[in-house]
Amino acid sequence: MRTPDQMMEQILSFAKFDSRIRLVGMEGSRVNSNIPSDQFQDFDVTYFVTDISSFTVSDEWLAPFGPYLIMQKPEDMELFPPEEAGYSYLILFEDFAKMDLTLLSVDQLASYLQVDSLRTILLDKDGCLPQAIVPSDVDYRLQKPSSRSFDDCCNEFWNIAPYVVKGICRKEFLYAVDHLHLMRSELLRMLSWQAGVREGFTFSMGKNYKFLDKHIPAAQWKKLISTYREDSLDALWASLFACAELFREASGKTALALGYSYPSYDRNVTKYIDFFFQEYRHTKRNGDQPDSPHTIAPLSHSNIKKRGT
Repeated sequence: MRTPDQMMEQILSFAKFDSRIRLVGMEGSRVNSNIPSDQFQDFDVTYFVTDISSFTVSDEWLAPFGPYLIMQKPEDMELFPPEEAGYSYLILFEDFAKMDLTLLSVDQLASYLQVDSLRTILLDKDGCLPQAIVPSDVDYRLQKPSSRSFDDCCNEFWNIAPYVVKGICRKEFLYAVDHLHLMRSELLRMLSWQAGVREGFTFSMGKNYKFLDKHIPAAQWKKLISTYREDSLDALWASLFACAELFREASGKTALALGYSYPSYDRNVTKYIDFFFQEYRHTKRNGDQPDSPHTIAPLSHSNIKKRGT
């Protein structure tokens, strides 16, 4: 595998000797000083060019970067269309270096810098920028939720729960799993807010909440990991109950700290979950009982303090 310095030298040297490329931008984890470097980091690069079509007519111009194992071009796909402007090449090379290269026109420079704080310019042939661009992760830091956002998160979490129950009771395994994943997305959001309340909303959880384990208690992390066991209907019940307990705890702490009302969704929907869980246990015919995920009484805003959350 090429070293990071070797890869960067190749990226910049190519740009220097191609007159169509006027600036080189870089974004992502390699310009984030808060992210530890490792061999898996992509090289997220943007070439600002005078004529994008002169590149996209053929892929031969990429040959100097070396042979690749696989390449994806979102702008040339139907099933997975592009999400951002420009023309991009997502390339995994044979030496396992990974480069996500985007072509933008020179007149898109201003918008490129405005939409994301974690970007910088490595090469500026024409002196378009009066000063150096210092990347920052400020756009990716936790945001303190408004009372409306807090309530919306609670509403979404508890609104999805009956779909998980329905899927389990119907033995529609994939349906139940997919909806459990949607519930967990809101759980992760709430756990991140809990962390922000405790530590301050001054840091980033990283993509897909990948740094969450560093900001929540070990017991919560252990229980969260247990919710990813989804290999049977009984396991789905246990995961559902664990998600509910975690969400209840995190939302209770967040509501108390921010002075928000703890909504009634928990108490109301827990009645539904408990009813059909007992029915499931009663009608189960193979004799095996689920791992007793126990019911915990839902919180109300008035008893959050009393229950130690």
